Amino acid sequence: MSLIMGSEALFEEVTADLRPLYGEIDFESPWMTFDFTDYYAREMGRKLKRRMITFQRLIQPDTLSMVKGETNRIEQTYADRGKRKVNIDPGYVSTHHLILATTKPYTHRPYLRDGIYADLTLIYQKGGFRTLEWTYPDYRRPEMVKMLDQIRRTYLGQIKGRDA
Repeated sequence: MSLIMGSEALFEEVTADLRPLYGEIDFESPWMTFDFTDYYAREMGRKLKRRMITFQRLIQPDTLSMVKGETNRIEQTYADRGKRKVNIDPGYVSTHHLILATTKPYTHRPYLRDGIYADLTLIYQKGGFRTLEWTYPDYRRPEMVKMLDQIRRTYLGQIKGRDA
């Protein structure tokens, strides 16, 4: 999950709400400045930060729309007069790609259900994640791609252990 917020102090509260639903967090990225777009500025302010997290417990891909619905509800519990203080973007890493959940339709985003679409953000080819023409600029950053490659390696270890 990607968590975007203006106040780092909110992180502990939000993750406390996520743990009962998804289990223990097994990865937290460093804080990253979120300045690739002003999309959230009117709602959440201009000095936003992002932190990526993953959970020990894996989800099934067909539950992604349900997960997005749950994270949308959590976002609303922190909203003030209809303005969110946190944006939570769930997704999943597989052996082949990174998929994010979104409520915004577009040509490359197949509809899942309940107003949720799947965004094919990165594909895995030739030993690493590769961007696509529609990949968000922040997901194109070499540091982000490197971090997601590491998350994928962790995931592969998890599924290998499960198969054993």
